[in-house]
Amino acid sequence: MYVPEIFALDDPEKTAEVLRRFDFALLVSALEGQAPVATHLPFVFDAGRGAKGTLRAHMARANPHWRDLAKLAEAGGEALAIFSGPHAYISPSWYGPGDAVPTWNYVAVHATGIPRLIEDAGEVRALLTRMVALHEADRTAPWLLDGQGEAFLARMQRGIVAFEIPIAGLEAKAKLSQNKDPGDRRSVAAALRDNGEADLAEWMEDLT
Repeated sequence: MYVPEIFALDDPEKTAEVLRRFDFALLVSALEGQAPVATHLPFVFDAGRGAKGTLRAHMARANPHWRDLAKLAEAGGEALAIFSGPHAYISPSWYGPGDAVPTWNYVAVHATGIPRLIEDAGEVRALLTRMVALHEADRTAPWLLDGQGEAFLARMQRGIVAFEIPIAGLEAKAKLSQNKDPGDRRSVAAALRDNGEADLAEWMEDLT
């Protein structure tokens, strides 16, 4: 990822926030001599596993992408997970007097590492339990794995392939008008709020 120094996101906590909050990411891998393959997946970020944390996810067994991950693991090759945070169009009319062009403000994190298939059934079940609990947490009547029929759960589990990516490399970018003066940044943040982009405005206020 192209990351000019002024847009580099160097805050580990903010980087981890992207991995946790914007957890529906794009997994990309490329075997030598083949076109890249991409799959959109929800991930769980475990900051306590490994020096830079570990990403865990699963995909349908019918998706051939997992076989590429297995080949990468054997060859010591890396996969790439792309996390997109808040983003929005920025109009030149939001700046003060002077020349300006349209642009896009955004937050993004790229994580790379050698994938590992998770083959232990207990470990896969623990991952599924965690993911379901995480995404059902805000529901008044959450659907949980506990209490579901074991035959159904076993059948469901056979239909997926779980994996993890111990993170070896992280690239984090927050392009948030840092190249503009403080007055222009405040003006852009205010316009974003008026346009329903409060999340991106908060990132601008926190980091610029």
